Amino acid sequence: MSAALTVRGLKAGYGGKPILHGIDLEVPAGSALTIVGPNGSGKSTLLKAVVGLVPAQAGEIRLGETPITHRDAPARSRLGLAYVPQEANIFRNMSVHENLRLGWEFHPAPQSRAPLARKIDEILELFPEIRPHLKTPAGVLSGGQRQMVAVASAMMLEPDLLVLDEPSAGLSPRNAGLLFGIIGRIRRTGLTLLMIEQNVQLGLAAADQGLVLVMGRVRRTAPAAELAADDTLAELFLSLDRPGAHTPDP
Repeated sequence: MSAALTVRGLKAGYGGKPILHGIDLEVPAGSALTIVGPNGSGKSTLLKAVVGLVPAQAGEIRLGETPITHRDAPARSRLGLAYVPQEANIFRNMSVHENLRLGWEFHPAPQSRAPLARKIDEILELFPEIRPHLKTPAGVLSGGQRQMVAVASAMMLEPDLLVLDEPSAGLSPRNAGLLFGIIGRIRRTGLTLLMIEQNVQLGLAAADQGLVLVMGRVRRTAPAAELAADDTLAELFLSLDRPGAHTPDP
């Protein structure tokens, strides 16, 4: 199976100080990889380096067969990469429909995109929970609904690789479960997925492979189900859910 994303020897950080120390990973086309690890391990920095928001200090990143190490974030988007950050990922004063339309307008190949109405209807098949709220300002929705809008807007780009940064952060257990149900629907479309997730069990359950990142280094890569079942590894390195670990959606 060909790789949708390949990272080799990646070093990256801020102000010349490396946070990532030679990261290797590969995401086969049509699969999902979830990155887990303790706070401060460099997970968000890794995603930002992949999408072009943090420059690589060394190493190589390839999207399919295309080297993207030195391309900026807009160029990577045009090549089929869509990124949903943890925060500031929707336009709160715009309606849900307007948020979705923006994703459609930034489609990397406008000449080949589906008509707007048809594309929105197609996306809402994956996100039925937000269908009743198309005319609602996105900012008044619940935290879970806002996150659905963010992911749906990214899907309007028809990406080859969807990158999610902590999709369940700040969500109640119920809304986290609803969101990951949608991620499961997205998986069944064959879209390649890369994400980091604070809820280790949910994140690994949605993936084929798991990667454990500790202090900017890959500690282990294994089938996601194998990592999820490893109690010793979870106790040592991962922040598994505990009672009270989640805060309700605003």
